[in-house]
Amino acid sequence: MGVAMKVFVLGGDGFCGWPCAVNLAEAGHEVVIIDNLSRRKIDVDLEVESLTPIATMGDRLKAWEQVGGKPMRFVHLDLAHEYQRLVDLLVAERPDSVVHFAEQRAAPYSMKSSATKRYTVDNNVNGTHNLLAAIVESGLDIHIVHLGTMGVYGYGSHRGATIPEGYLKVEVPQPDGSRFEEEILHPASPGSVYHMTKTLDQLLFLYYNKNDLIRITDLHQGIVWGTNTEATERDPRLTNRFDYDGDYGTVLNRFLMQAAIGYPLTVHGTGGQTRAFIHMRDSVKCVQLALENPPAKGERVKIFNQMTESHQVGELARKVAALTDAQINYLPNPRNEAVENDLIVDNRCFIELGLNPTTLDDGLLAEVVDVARRWADRCDRSRIPCQSAWTQTQAQAIQTA
Repeated sequence: MGVAMKVFVLGGDGFCGWPCAVNLAEAGHEVVIIDNLSRRKIDVDLEVESLTPIATMGDRLKAWEQVGGKPMRFVHLDLAHEYQRLVDLLVAERPDSVVHFAEQRAAPYSMKSSATKRYTVDNNVNGTHNLLAAIVESGLDIHIVHLGTMGVYGYGSHRGATIPEGYLKVEVPQPDGSRFEEEILHPASPGSVYHMTKTLDQLLFLYYNKNDLIRITDLHQGIVWGTNTEATERDPRLTNRFDYDGDYGTVLNRFLMQAAIGYPLTVHGTGGQTRAFIHMRDSVKCVQLALENPPAKGERVKIFNQMTESHQVGELARKVAALTDAQINYLPNPRNEAVENDLIVDNRCFIELGLNPTTLDDGLLAEVVDVARRWADRCDRSRIPCQSAWTQTQAQAIQTA
């Protein structure tokens, strides 16, 4: 590690935010968690809880100090709607960096209703823009590390082409027959309202980086699996979320939880959809690497593909079934997406910075199954099926399945 920094972790109470905050504190950085606790409120609205019991923020911070961690602070603030408080906090605290997780993260939830669509856009886009505008107003040189998504590239067929890290080299033909080369943002193809907000984030970053020279690293992350890191396993009160419901449960964690309780693995469609994956331990390490290797002032937005491997959903289900003797149940797909897609991704930037990828081995899969079995009595089976559909046609299909 280099010089210790003061870091704001926006959304530091969430699935990715909490283990990231703990990891940064463990690495010696001064961490201030900023969150409006909206993810906990959404649990109340959905009438579902994390499979693992989640301590209050106060108990989490107390437990971290008691196990010897560098103390963290918490500020309750709504990034999307408390702009002046944000500006005042930046000016008073003068952070070196901000890690931005403070966005509604679930594609199915973003497609659940017109209300959740509007909430996702309001929260995500306003929050990102407020952060950028507040940094400009503060006059401070603050490096933003943003958790984006591989979904900005879309999951249609890329015809075997490798997805570059954010920028695509293109040839532009001229009327006289000549051509010139330039690099552009890789064309966006969002597959949900949630993914659309992340593509809008990209444009906001492009503009504020160009106009105001804000230093930004945008992490296009794959689907996170696993739940805890070494640090969050030190005390039960530090335990991370384990979402299993149809809106917030990530696909591999859902398979592993379903296997743990004897529920058939829910594969939507043919299972031919290919997705990028990353273990939680690698996710927090990548954020730390991005923070400790910031872009220079005036450098364009750094874009990293934060993933370690790609797999077809059906392939994953078969792997989990072979490991646990689970059954597989093929259901209508609630998403409006290609039946199958390829996904070849360039992730060399993190490898060159020293990431040693955690691969999808049976030991780590079994570890997640063990966590799920431990808390199986907290599972509400009625919340496992995905009920959020992208279109009316798909809604009818899943209702009659």
